Amino acid sequence: MKIRKASLSDLANIVDFNLCLAQETEQKQLDHETVTQGVANLLSDPSRGEYFVAEIDGTVVGQLMYTNEWSDWRNGNILWIQSVYVHRDYRRQGVFRTLCDYLHRYADESTDVIGLRLYVEVNNLNAKATYENLGFDTPGYAVMERLFR
Repeated sequence: MKIRKASLSDLANIVDFNLCLAQETEQKQLDHETVTQGVANLLSDPSRGEYFVAEIDGTVVGQLMYTNEWSDWRNGNILWIQSVYVHRDYRRQGVFRTLCDYLHRYADESTDVIGLRLYVEVNNLNAKATYENLGFDTPGYAVMERLFR
């Protein structure tokens, strides 16, 4: 398995994975064009975040995206893990663990990253167990939002 930073050439795969992710985890049908534009914007501007993809024999089988959150309390960046997806045929084979380990090493080499965070849909028990097995804790915060679009 090879992990690498994603590029614009990965756009179609990432969009497809994100559409599957929303459908499988939240039964949401996302707008293809909106997701395409959103992924393209992130891939074109690394200050927004980055995608990493996992490849096996040249085929992209999984992805992970992170965005930055500045913590004034800790004087450092927290990387938020988002848009995690592993193709059905490659689940339970260590793809996410490998992606997560790669991001952890990447973050650890940076002098201004102080941790990793993620959110998980409350009823996604498999994902919760996976994240706990990788050392993630529940910090006692609830995510609230007010979306405009």
